[in-house]
Amino acid sequence: MARKTASAYVCGDCGAEHGKWQGQCSDCGAWNTLSEFRLPAAPAGGAPRGFAGAADGRVTRLAEVEVAAEPRLATGFGELDLVLGGGLVTGSCVLIGGEPGAGKSTLLLQVLCRLGASVPVLYVTGEESPQQVALRARRLELPLGGLEIMAETATETICATALRRVPRVLVVDSVQVLHCDDIGAAPGTVSQVRESAARLVRLAKQTGTALLLVGHVTKEGALAGPKVLEHMIDCSLMLEASHDNRFRTLRSHKNRFGAVNELGVFAMTDRGLREVANPSAIFLQRGEDTAAGSLVMVVWEGTRPLLVEVQALVDASPLGNPRRVAVGLEGNRLAMLLAVLHRHGGLMLGDQDVFANVVGGVRVAETGADLPVLLAVVSSFRDRPLARQLVAFGEVGLTGEIRPVPGGQERLREAAKHGFTRAIVPAGNAPKQAPAGMEVIGVRHLAEALAALDG
Repeated sequence: MARKTASAYVCGDCGAEHGKWQGQCSDCGAWNTLSEFRLPAAPAGGAPRGFAGAADGRVTRLAEVEVAAEPRLATGFGELDLVLGGGLVTGSCVLIGGEPGAGKSTLLLQVLCRLGASVPVLYVTGEESPQQVALRARRLELPLGGLEIMAETATETICATALRRVPRVLVVDSVQVLHCDDIGAAPGTVSQVRESAARLVRLAKQTGTALLLVGHVTKEGALAGPKVLEHMIDCSLMLEASHDNRFRTLRSHKNRFGAVNELGVFAMTDRGLREVANPSAIFLQRGEDTAAGSLVMVVWEGTRPLLVEVQALVDASPLGNPRRVAVGLEGNRLAMLLAVLHRHGGLMLGDQDVFANVVGGVRVAETGADLPVLLAVVSSFRDRPLARQLVAFGEVGLTGEIRPVPGGQERLREAAKHGFTRAIVPAGNAPKQAPAGMEVIGVRHLAEALAALDG
């Protein structure tokens, strides 16, 4: 009796599976996102798929499992190792995404050329020819002796080559161009990306190869491909760049071997990407004259503090519905903070346009930016510049209280290291002994913070 080939329809946005095609995904509500994914053929005799002839697996008590330190392979870039959690882990799978031109291929090429001198590496390119990669490597003046390269898009061929050569590090650029011969779909579709990634991840786990996958970015700024791809991999990194900025930020969104939301900073030069060892210095390049609405805040990125400048502009609105624009900050949180400022700070900005921007293209998501944003808004509204050597951090609650944030001591030390002499912080983060040369003002309520500006 002939075996039937089953199919499922997978949503490209949320990864949900459906038994038949439909215009709208019933799980996430997205339209026209379902693609066909062919399942393995069911065995003859009506046995459930995946159970026929299967042997019992080995079961071990968790207390009997031997635990050893995960060996790490340094990439040669301190910022990249920091985001990865200390380097590449044997058998791990890392997905690196970013917009076109951000520098994903350049960064990985630099890493492999450095590692090729000491360990076997393999660079698989599916979008460029070996000649194009060689031209870029020579332009960047990279060492080429130890790097092996292959132009291939067939997943089976890539896996067979990797099994034969057993590289320590394998780079596939990119996962969207790969295809499996037994999947009847075009490259880049949900079924092809899902199956190709699954086979490469299985290969990495079996051979101990560190796998680096390059992923494309959609118009919405998310990694292309099914959502289930994020569950297969061990680490997901995003390389971000603004069109008018030569700096690149590498942020981890998922990491099974390190901290999430870790941030690495690189500078794009004519010799490729160069790591920035002191990111706070580049984000603090301020003019000689301090204008109203400018303040330096200390945010926590991953496992380290970072000093960035936040700017606010408050101006009379000609519109009936004043604008609230936030760049690098969450727009809804800005609107909430303005409501707290009105209720507990006594400043009504209902007829004012309010613009807030984080300098340098950095995106801040933590709550420690609440207090600096409000202080910058008040400075712009009053048209009174704040002290140049003033820093602030702290979370603002809906009742106007100033809540402490993690890493208060480290934030103050980082600010003192860069020459700041005054800090407005939550009372819960105020140390018993302030760093040398710094005055730390602990506040418990928004009214106290506003009074400290006048003090």
